[in-house]
Amino acid sequence: MRLLLVEDDTTIALFILNGLKEAGFAVDHMTNGEDGLHMALTEPYDIAVIDLMLPKLDGLTLIEEMRKNKVNTPVLILSAKRTVDDRVRGLKTGGDDYLTKPFAFSELLARVQALIRRASGISSPSSLTVGDLTLDLHTRKVVKAGQKIELQPLEFSLLEYLMRNAGQVVSKTMIMEHVWDYNFNPQTNVVEARICCLRDKIDRNFDKKLINTIRGVGYVLKETS
Repeated sequence: MRLLLVEDDTTIALFILNGLKEAGFAVDHMTNGEDGLHMALTEPYDIAVIDLMLPKLDGLTLIEEMRKNKVNTPVLILSAKRTVDDRVRGLKTGGDDYLTKPFAFSELLARVQALIRRASGISSPSSLTVGDLTLDLHTRKVVKAGQKIELQPLEFSLLEYLMRNAGQVVSKTMIMEHVWDYNFNPQTNVVEARICCLRDKIDRNFDKKLINTIRGVGYVLKETS
């Protein structure tokens, strides 16, 4: 999953960045509202986490501009403002949820995951299953044919993206947009390398193969006979 974080407080930003990356998110971090708006309007995100008190452009205006430009990315608002009126204003502006500072990272992560599930229309989101492969979104446990598989964070994110799009061909560009951040160099073969590593872990030693290469187009996760 790819996330946009707009937060000017260095300490808070690093706290969130480290936690989200450990949870398998690709995170683009902007430190002011103008840069945050530019990224929100030009890059595809699964969710945005936006502080209200930002330099150059405040968070509420940023969210308003996103909605005016038909950007429907779910938004979790961060703010030190704790009154009911502040929360109501943030939600009416176009925010989808509101989290007051200070906060526990576990709560932020739970809210982020809930917003992604809501946007995806998934009602029972605790796990994803394709054939004999199951991925638990809460425990981050991956099991195939009863055997536990250990994945690196990027491999987990890549598998999650493929499983959320099971049966659909996803291109290299689509994978890069959702699994890597905007600093990623598209000229490298890192996507192919990660797919190869993932295939080694979930396909090589099993009878049922799931990761299929569509030559010249991309990849699709589906059961094959």
